Amino acid sequence: MKARYKIKENVTYQLKDKFGNIKKLFQENKLYRWLIKHNIRLPQIPLLFGYWSNTKLISNLTTTTGKAGMASRFNGDGGEAAFTYIAVGTGTTAADVANTTLETEITDSGLARASATASRVTTDTTNDTAQLTKTFAVTGTKAVTESGVLNAASDGTLAARQVFSAINVVSGDSLIITWKFDVD
Repeated sequence: MKARYKIKENVTYQLKDKFGNIKKLFQENKLYRWLIKHNIRLPQIPLLFGYWSNTKLISNLTTTTGKAGMASRFNGDGGEAAFTYIAVGTGTTAADVANTTLETEITDSGLARASATASRVTTDTTNDTAQLTKTFAVTGTKAVTESGVLNAASDGTLAARQVFSAINVVSGDSLIITWKFDVD
């Protein structure tokens, strides 16, 4: 048996307007994710590349440095800080296990890297999943295309990263991101 830090769709994005109404997000299908992975950008065409939904669900990619950092946290060797920060960006280069940072991290518009609410939830057995949740209060206009989990307010170790079709946010929106790491 091999321990894993991922589940099929373990990062959830939800976008709300200034009145708290849910805004539709494009949920990519496997073909569109494959195109993104190979840095091919095409329009968001429902039926062909996905569909519009109240949430966007995406599998994470745990980085090599993230795996080493999690091993350090597990046995206390190395003193790695807890992975409790969520960052977003506008980078479009496909996520890779060798990534150590987001490609283009956003540092303004209410979308700067921030500490998330950390908890444990149950996926298969009691408390087997680490969960991070952060609501970003947007104060500008951005096209968010990447997200990651890190262990520091600046710099730090990148545990996981993903790239996706744009989540277009405007001032007054709330972007809610929930990352889950299931230990199978």
